[in-house]
Amino acid sequence: MTGSAGTLAGVVQHAADQQPDAVALIDDIGTITFAELNQRISATIDVVDGLLDATVPVAVIGPNHRTWIELYYAVPASGRLLVFLNHRLHAQELASMIERSGAGIVVGSSDDIERLRDVGVELPLFNWAAWSALVDGAGNVGVEHRIDPESPAWLLFTSGTTAAPKGALLSHKGLLASVAASTAARPVGIGDVYVFPFPLCHVAGYNVIHRHAHCRPVVLMPGFAAADFCEIVAREQVTSTSLAATMLASLVDLLDVEPERIAQLRSLTSIAYGAAPMPASLLRKADSLLSVDFGQGYGMTELSGNAVFLNAAAHRRGLEGDVSLLEAAGVPVDGVEVRLVDDDGIAVADGQLGEITIRAEQVMLGYLDDEAATSAALCDGWLYTGDIGRMADGLLYVVDRKKDIIITGGENVSSLEVEASVLDYQDVARVAVVGMPDATWGENVCAVVVTVPGVKLDPVALVAHVRQSLAGFKVPRHVVVVDELPATASGKVRKADLRRWLSENPGLLGKRL
Repeated sequence: MTGSAGTLAGVVQHAADQQPDAVALIDDIGTITFAELNQRISATIDVVDGLLDATVPVAVIGPNHRTWIELYYAVPASGRLLVFLNHRLHAQELASMIERSGAGIVVGSSDDIERLRDVGVELPLFNWAAWSALVDGAGNVGVEHRIDPESPAWLLFTSGTTAAPKGALLSHKGLLASVAASTAARPVGIGDVYVFPFPLCHVAGYNVIHRHAHCRPVVLMPGFAAADFCEIVAREQVTSTSLAATMLASLVDLLDVEPERIAQLRSLTSIAYGAAPMPASLLRKADSLLSVDFGQGYGMTELSGNAVFLNAAAHRRGLEGDVSLLEAAGVPVDGVEVRLVDDDGIAVADGQLGEITIRAEQVMLGYLDDEAATSAALCDGWLYTGDIGRMADGLLYVVDRKKDIIITGGENVSSLEVEASVLDYQDVARVAVVGMPDATWGENVCAVVVTVPGVKLDPVALVAHVRQSLAGFKVPRHVVVVDELPATASGKVRKADLRRWLSENPGLLGKRL
């Protein structure tokens, strides 16, 4: 037994008991059945137990690889926390996260392991091949640990309103509640074949567990590329997927140029999306080409996935003319409560704007070693999302983000973190970073800068400076120079005014850098 009921590993144990020979995973290495995955989880527990003292976390980093999925289940089943590291981050950022998490070992791709060595990470570091060899040589029956379903299973660092990312602690119970919510909104068919194109280092990975909970296979893409996606769908007869706006846009662009590829997608029946708003024009174009069901999910790392959904029927009505539906996030599923409140925490009436708060089993346990941030986010069982929304006719509409998070290409970017890097540049006196809408990327990072007197700013040089300390997706794609930033009497920048001004004067943005 690798896992008991109510735990992540219990999902695979159940599938292995019910359908041992059913395929659990398809990747560029081959296929693995639920029985084989269950055995790999057991062997991984044995390896981890031999390397680490009890409760010492394990970190994982790298592009999508089947080892990620084995660790998804095995590390929490060993009574330890799995620390998710985003390989797109700067090595110094990663080193800080590893230290904060208390991880005892790191498993990952060779390139990422070398990056960590180069910045002085001195923990035992295992690349995919070395780790797989250890698991191959381990016993077939690991020690079964007694796991509390309410104990933390995953640690994911998420950008917030402060420069330092916060570590969200997600429990077995919370993740499985998120799986149940998705099942209620998006039932998994008996013949479902799901392709996963997102990075496994994101909370979107809960979709893997969602399919495994129904004994259905997951086709793992190393990374998204539209042509590869078409070929994989055709080869594996994929029926469902989840795509970010950037992914769907590149797929539509490819189909425009190579319309013969539409035939490769005939088996595809549904596309779910989230992470960033999906432009209505893109949905209409995709619908005309693919004729699939669309579903939106509103969620976040702190919710262990999605909690509010706009189903296929609502999308059909929206595409047929009820445009306002396509602007909605959707409705909460059973077991999820949504309440909009004012700055004093008092519920607002329907139609009025308020901060979106959510109460559900899938809410995170809190932030790692950060009582202040946890207390600010969790109050009387309610998660304060930092998003501003309104309710109308039972539908939740997300209007804006109270926290100035920018979502670009499915990645969360802290505006304050970017501002700190920009301000470190010698020619910058003041800066405000905002997100500006983009049909392809969801949003672009835009730095509005006041220069040092007498200096002419070189935007390319500024971007190069920021790139030295931050991940590529955090780098400003637009740099706008102004004489002064709009501010309140207390000196706080009015970012809403900046966004409005830039929206009304799009020519100021120039070409995307």
